[in-house]
Amino acid sequence: MGAEVTSIRFTHEDRRRFRRKVHECTEALERMLRDGAFERLRAVPLLGMEVELNLVDEHMEPAKANDTVLEAIADTDYQTELGRFNIELNVAPAPLSGNSIAQVESKLRSSLEHADDVAARNHARLVLTGMLPTLRTEHFDAAWITDNPRYALLNDQIFAARGEDIEIDISGTGLDGRPERLRIDCTSVLPEAACTSVQLHLAVDPEMFASYWNAAQCIAGVQVALGANSPFLAQTSLWHESRIPVFEQAIDTRSWELKNQGVRPRVWFGERWITSIFDLFDENARYFPALLPEVDDEEPLALLDSGGVPKLAELAMHNGTIYRWNRPVYAVVDGEPQMRVENRVLPCGPTVVDTIANAAFYYGTVHALANAERPLWSQMSFGAAASNLKAGAQQGMDARFYWPTFGEVGPDELVLRWLLPLADQGLADYGASQEVRDRYLGIIEERCLSGRNGAAWQRATVARLEAKGRTRGEALTQMLAEYAEHMRVGAPVHTWPW
Repeated sequence: MGAEVTSIRFTHEDRRRFRRKVHECTEALERMLRDGAFERLRAVPLLGMEVELNLVDEHMEPAKANDTVLEAIADTDYQTELGRFNIELNVAPAPLSGNSIAQVESKLRSSLEHADDVAARNHARLVLTGMLPTLRTEHFDAAWITDNPRYALLNDQIFAARGEDIEIDISGTGLDGRPERLRIDCTSVLPEAACTSVQLHLAVDPEMFASYWNAAQCIAGVQVALGANSPFLAQTSLWHESRIPVFEQAIDTRSWELKNQGVRPRVWFGERWITSIFDLFDENARYFPALLPEVDDEEPLALLDSGGVPKLAELAMHNGTIYRWNRPVYAVVDGEPQMRVENRVLPCGPTVVDTIANAAFYYGTVHALANAERPLWSQMSFGAAASNLKAGAQQGMDARFYWPTFGEVGPDELVLRWLLPLADQGLADYGASQEVRDRYLGIIEERCLSGRNGAAWQRATVARLEAKGRTRGEALTQMLAEYAEHMRVGAPVHTWPW
């Protein structure tokens, strides 16, 4: 959820000072881009990943155990998240060349197996899924918020900005094809904690940032359709990737009146293709009021004048409370400034190998598109990319997209005919071995041929159990138990029995 905060309340003066510092940081960033401060970014590209996880008890219910489990794991790569039933794993950056991606899979699997064993000794287990199917409305009470000042402050600030309870209102398709609807009013932001994702980071040359960001926006809908794994919330069958609308609504600081005025949401796909990374940070500074206006002592412009590298703390804090599905990230790593695209559309799970396959497909495809002779985003409207994301989230592998030269097309045909070869080309350009490309892109290919992703398996399994007389709650609990067993075995989801 971002950087820690030390304040427990903010004044009007804090907000004015923070706004001034954000604009100073933006000016400093503009100078750094103009003066070539990011020259070292032309080094070897790295794969970076954050994995958000759920904790369940022996009954497959959410476990209020993240503090106990994290203390027992005793590894700084594991951190708290918003909900007491969440933890997050930060995966160390690794090259995209050779067999490195397979090594990341092996290390990730070992780390999660160890963490799961430790959790089991503390009456909890880890589950890799986009939304925990056994979450109910009572789990959205503020008592389930992690005991951390940042989360309490974020909750308070969102409600102060909104001025009313948060409404979650999503219509989906039931397992029998009839509509189902979830409508609840929430007095905390905990529905956001239901949304557990895999966030992929790619450090890029700032001069190429716009191309990588635009490319990531183009394929966001395809990523979600392929990787959908969040079909149930509060015992309701919703979208195949319900994280998308739940997250958008749970962090919405706008009242209905502000929505009707066209005020931008804080969870945002965006509204246009960009020409520079500066476009995004400038939009953040101009459009969005601060949620956590904590001011740092650093004077970024003076530090630049003296030859230093500013951390741009206010810009980073502000950026961390604006949840673009593809987010720009500025960071200082080993004393050097770095620009990253943070891809946030994918859910967690269902298995480690599925997660790595999704990542390999993303890294390869976005690299090939960003370096294509004719940019894809010059051939399709931004609105079409946004519509594709919604379609992929709603319908998963059954979605229909608009795509240049194809017209209307499903994700399976689009991936098999065009995007998989591009992904292979992109990974090859990064230096990934043939073995790595065949392994992970082969999983994506089989997922397309079978039409089976995590959401499809969950829906089919619950339908099977309900046909045997189980109630929805009983079916979700049994399905999650079966899911967890398959997850621990580790075979890709397209091979799981229906």
